[in-house]
Amino acid sequence: MTLSSVPHVPLAERIRPKSLAEFQGQLNLLDVGKPLRLMIEKDALSSFILWGPPGSGKTTIAKIIANQTNSDFYQINAVSSGVKEVRSIIEIANRNRDQNKKTILFIDEIHRFNKGQQDALLNAVESGMITLIGATTENPSFEVIPALRSRTRVFVLESLSKNDLQNILDYALEKDVLLSSAKIAEVDTDFLIFLSGGDARIMLNILEAAVIQEIENQPITLNKEVLENIVQKKNILYDKVGEEHYNIISAFIKSVRGSDPDGALYWLARMLEGGEDPLFIARRLVVLASEDIGNASPNGLVLAEVAFSAIHKIGMPEARIILAQCTTYLAASPKSNSAYLAIESALSDVKNKPLYSVPLHLRNAPTKLMKEVGYSQGYKYPHDFENHFIAENYLPEELKNTQYYFPSDLGQEKNLLERLKMLWMGKKKY
Repeated sequence: MTLSSVPHVPLAERIRPKSLAEFQGQLNLLDVGKPLRLMIEKDALSSFILWGPPGSGKTTIAKIIANQTNSDFYQINAVSSGVKEVRSIIEIANRNRDQNKKTILFIDEIHRFNKGQQDALLNAVESGMITLIGATTENPSFEVIPALRSRTRVFVLESLSKNDLQNILDYALEKDVLLSSAKIAEVDTDFLIFLSGGDARIMLNILEAAVIQEIENQPITLNKEVLENIVQKKNILYDKVGEEHYNIISAFIKSVRGSDPDGALYWLARMLEGGEDPLFIARRLVVLASEDIGNASPNGLVLAEVAFSAIHKIGMPEARIILAQCTTYLAASPKSNSAYLAIESALSDVKNKPLYSVPLHLRNAPTKLMKEVGYSQGYKYPHDFENHFIAENYLPEELKNTQYYFPSDLGQEKNLLERLKMLWMGKKKY
């Protein structure tokens, strides 16, 4: 085996399954009796969208359908195609319908189509002129217009399991012309699967690249050192503008809120390794410090703000240390959302009740006329009283005795609670 004999077609394409029997994974959709399998086997397809992570089999499923259907099958990629190509295929589909022949249009990366391009599909899909198969790594709820989504079913593909990837790897080593003829003595399959990040295509690309690199060495040994040299870095599934971005930041925030510094650090590492902007993470921590920690540990907001400023000045990779310090402090801090609940309650009254007048005693009186009509009259200056406090109504009369802030008894907020209890002496529900 020499370099001149290496096929030009990539390994992932050479061993792509051509039938359901060869396909690995997605048993939730393709096992016997499951909805998508029944549609394919009975050649009774309706329009649908395949939503799943990279390398999970979306394009392969579409190509299996192309092999097993009696329909006229067309494939385009939303990155390089547009309305012109779509309309051309719709014209063919119109002629096919006159001949009682079905037309299937597979659009890879359908989330790349803008609203106008997706609109061009609506009539043809609704009338059944074409059967649309869309493939996307992004959440269709956000990336596919509602009108098109309502005319299709959405099938969710799962990440391939380690067992699925092992089966694909074994099949490639046995069936592929290049791999089966090369004298491969060893493959560190566990490490290869780890490097793939769950993406079958990446796993096969790494495998083929490693074999080509070592082809002059007989027998070929694909150990950890060789594989690391090929890939340099594990594939991290993280799209900074896609759904995984929102999933991971959600997991991160919920871990900090849940007082689990270890969970928070893991999701922080996932974001940093995936190339997330550290300032985006820092901004979220500033909000969390007020919303979820608040007066239970006021220093949390101070630290979060300082961390944001420091990260802005320093940048990566050192920013990771600052983020880790801030994250672990906030996760370990006592929690209170009392301030958040208080402003939400007050905003609700402002939005849903009349805008009541400011009581006269709370109004400023910079002119003689204002004083004469009662502005500021009766106002009691707190500093003139014991403890610099006097029980007074600071709300519109219509909202008198309304309470928005209910301090928790956690952390430093407990001190605020005790002080307010002492001052108001039962006049409020502390």
